[in-house]
Amino acid sequence: MSKKLLFDEFPPVSAKEWKQKIQFDLKGADYNETLVWESPEGIKVKPFYHSDDAVSRPKNLTSTSVWQVGQSIYAGNATMANEKALNALQRGVERLSFHIPSKEIKIKELLKDINLEETPVYLNMEFLSKAYILSIHEFVGNANQNLHLNIDTIGHLTRTGNWFNNLEKDFAAKEEILKGRFKNVLSVDMSLYQNAGADMAQQLAYGLAHANEYLNAFVGKTEHTFSICFKVSIGTNYFFEIAKLRALRLLWKTIATEYGVPTDCHIIASPTKRNKTVYDYNTNMLRTTTECMAAVLGGADTVFNLPYDAIYHKDNDFGERIAVNQLLLLKNESYFDKVENPSDGAYYIESITNQLAEKALLLFKSVESSGGFLRQLKAHTIQRKIQESAQKEQAKFNDGTAVLVGTNKYQNENDKMKNDIELYPFLKTNPRKTLIQPILEKRLAEEVEQKRLDDE
Repeated sequence: MSKKLLFDEFPPVSAKEWKQKIQFDLKGADYNETLVWESPEGIKVKPFYHSDDAVSRPKNLTSTSVWQVGQSIYAGNATMANEKALNALQRGVERLSFHIPSKEIKIKELLKDINLEETPVYLNMEFLSKAYILSIHEFVGNANQNLHLNIDTIGHLTRTGNWFNNLEKDFAAKEEILKGRFKNVLSVDMSLYQNAGADMAQQLAYGLAHANEYLNAFVGKTEHTFSICFKVSIGTNYFFEIAKLRALRLLWKTIATEYGVPTDCHIIASPTKRNKTVYDYNTNMLRTTTECMAAVLGGADTVFNLPYDAIYHKDNDFGERIAVNQLLLLKNESYFDKVENPSDGAYYIESITNQLAEKALLLFKSVESSGGFLRQLKAHTIQRKIQESAQKEQAKFNDGTAVLVGTNKYQNENDKMKNDIELYPFLKTNPRKTLIQPILEKRLAEEVEQKRLDDE
């Protein structure tokens, strides 16, 4: 039996030879103008990638064998939220996220019969209360390793324009909480930047600068180790989104090493709202499936899907069940949990990861050299740059360069939605006094949809 390897009889082909062959087949057309396109981050994407493009990266940067299926639950009523959570666990959900709007929500009722030894739980509170955290600690005791408090005071500032109290009180409260037994306390909400229109380099850079404020404030102030949870929104630029999550882990390793804190970060990912539509809403399922796939292959620890009708319908069993089933199909029938690091060795993804990381690191250094993330927020520099990026993306949508099927291309004129709107799906403005200009989420299709609704 021959011991020759399968491809030994074929001579190696260099990147230069491939490019010459492509140029020949173009029959005079310009290679760069015809086949090379540029991303919003300024990355030039080639028509092919070769081993010459390979970059040195840490091994096993991502893993898809450990990702978990999550479901988000609004906890306006503790008993009802608990019942929904228990039903979700029976349907195959592996992790839960509760959005807690008020200190009136009793943690004992909310977490009743949920085994925290087996089921990780994320708590997202619209308030900052040491007393409430104490009540959580009293209830869960030592079973808190799987409990993520996800406290993000800077995230609250960026989203609302105000602190919970003020900078000093908010950070003092977090310091007290960090001195307790909870390990999973800090959170960085990067999803806001994506949903507001930031490009990927901005999302990574601002997310890191956001986290760096916490590292500066709390490293050395507590003897307990702590981790940071990053919340990330995933868009439909499939390979770039995979690379974005890989770049986040790579950049975090670099920064965490400097501070001497754990170099692994916890990432929870969910589909973006920015490209979701009211009209032709079933297309949202195609978008969220692609986005969840990218989240898994990029190495997210937990994926929370977005129901196809989430932007205009109240919580409903059908939409939530379909969203969970999409994740279960990816995990249990598409084998997205069987390969440790599927994107390793993909020259295209490796190259994009490297370039995104480099661009984000340059922007991060620029933010830090200008006084840091909080100072840049106060000067409205962050808001302005995100708005500029959002306007460029909006212009591409308006002229049809960026296509949302069923919305700015291939509209179904018979599609009527006015009577189906249960939630206001457009940007809400609430004029009030704020310390900074808040960063606002806005969908690309809002103006088109408002006009269509008016014309019905």
